[in-house]
Amino acid sequence: MLIAQISDFHLKPEGVLAYDVADTATSLKKAIKHINQLNPIPDLVLLTGDLVDDGTPESYILLRHLLSPLKPPFLIIPGNHDHKESLQRTFPDHDYLHSSIEERGVNYICFTIEDFPVRLIGLDTVTPGEHGGGFGRERIAWLKGILRLDSDAPTIIFMHHPPFASAIGHMDKEEFQGWKEFQSLISEYPQVERILCGHLHRPIFRRFAGTTATTCPAIGMQLYLDLRGEAPSTFILEPPSIMLHLWTELWGEKTLLTHISVIEEVAGQYGGPHPFFNIISPK
Repeated sequence: MLIAQISDFHLKPEGVLAYDVADTATSLKKAIKHINQLNPIPDLVLLTGDLVDDGTPESYILLRHLLSPLKPPFLIIPGNHDHKESLQRTFPDHDYLHSSIEERGVNYICFTIEDFPVRLIGLDTVTPGEHGGGFGRERIAWLKGILRLDSDAPTIIFMHHPPFASAIGHMDKEEFQGWKEFQSLISEYPQVERILCGHLHRPIFRRFAGTTATTCPAIGMQLYLDLRGEAPSTFILEPPSIMLHLWTELWGEKTLLTHISVIEEVAGQYGGPHPFFNIISPK
């Protein structure tokens, strides 16, 4: 099974640049074209939040329009820039978006998909009005119940906020609430192959609770890579990328591999593919 992951589009209403600089609509168009041209084409695409920048209905109308050419089916989880009710209204055919868990008067979109070789669990880490993420008691109980159902099923969890610090100072100021409880739970279930996140606008990999947690590069813009604790909140228009997660069997062992695929700004930007020849392995 091949899964593409795209994240953090930060779409504005049609014709509006994000932060007066980023043409996020064009970046998303290129990402969709890139996915559609992959060979093999992914079986599924995961969208891990911050699909729009301002939560307005106009932005979601543009989102649905831009996603319409996407060939594989896709699953959505909201980010802190998303308005959940508008997201649900925009994609009424995505029934799972109405699977919610209530915590302290707030509804969180949480669901499981069992139709693929890998079980997929979507977790909503977004409390409306808050930038940082977290995971509360009711969602912990729900997730524990799901993981207990079939302890042998290879499982991918996908959500917006990563449950770990990144060393990007301005993003680490808001700690993932409940990360220790989440870590303790995941450590009990080795069938969790990967925790896929967005939010940080960069590819980051970390060992977490006996598995691997990753964050996906952004489509809209990348965070400027500055690992000083006092680094300001800034972004850079590096080429957008997607992640490809391949569940397969190699050398007699089932495994989940993750690759990064860079999207060209213009066709043929990187040349190739070029063949290797006269390969030498010195003695």
